[in-house]
Amino acid sequence: MNDIETLNIESKVIDVKRRLSDISIFAIDMDGTIYLGKNLFPFTKTFLDGLQNAGKDFVFLTNNSSRNANDYFLKLRKMGLEIEKTRIYTSGDATIEYLQALAPGARIFLMGTNNLQDDFANAGFILTDIDPDFVVLGYDLGFNYKKLDKACQFIRQGVTFIATHPDLNCPLEDGKMAPDCGSLTAAIVASTGISPKVIGKPHHEMLNGLLSRTHVKKENLCIIGDRLSTDIKMGMDFGVLNVLVLTGEAKIEDLKTSSFTPDLVVKKTVDLMQYL
Repeated sequence: MNDIETLNIESKVIDVKRRLSDISIFAIDMDGTIYLGKNLFPFTKTFLDGLQNAGKDFVFLTNNSSRNANDYFLKLRKMGLEIEKTRIYTSGDATIEYLQALAPGARIFLMGTNNLQDDFANAGFILTDIDPDFVVLGYDLGFNYKKLDKACQFIRQGVTFIATHPDLNCPLEDGKMAPDCGSLTAAIVASTGISPKVIGKPHHEMLNGLLSRTHVKKENLCIIGDRLSTDIKMGMDFGVLNVLVLTGEAKIEDLKTSSFTPDLVVKKTVDLMQYL
């Protein structure tokens, strides 16, 4: 018996198969799950075709707010995946929806890429560095000391601090990592002593936004991803069926010490088909 078979004991697999029969939507993480960096995994198309042949639907879910849905749409199309933009849901989308419900048209000091700024502006928010109602931090590839200082000044004055997602690092090709939103957040927290409201996986705002978009109940949703602390934790915390793949951040040895226990572990997405 190999390590994966040991983790997926027979009684557990029987329960997962039963629960999979009720799943109508698979929420699939992107980087590390269907591709890595600029390279689509060779089995991804087979897996997506297999889901649809089994009568299942899917959406793509990502914490990375440096890109918006249109960016991912173009990236996936370049990789050979012809999918609709409505199948892509980001932590940036979830943050916008959260703020639209809380304070539509609010004044926001936004630290993020141009495309994230465009999405906020198109949603009716006023982007400003003067007297904002909220400080919002995304995966800002242009983060600098001036932004850090200004954000900290606002937050010390009592302006609400929001971060799009908690990821400390973004996985790159060849096993490299780039500092992500969580690392930038840590600098602000260290200076101000104030922690943000975090929206993306594994938090309930991301899940609620996803359920609202897909019009399903959580019992009919399955989360597939490569991160224990986001994808798997969200499933565990809210009772959503979850599957860990070993093509990205998490490695099988991590499960020996992790407090996050996936419902099912597979080497790669296409391996899930044997359970459907």
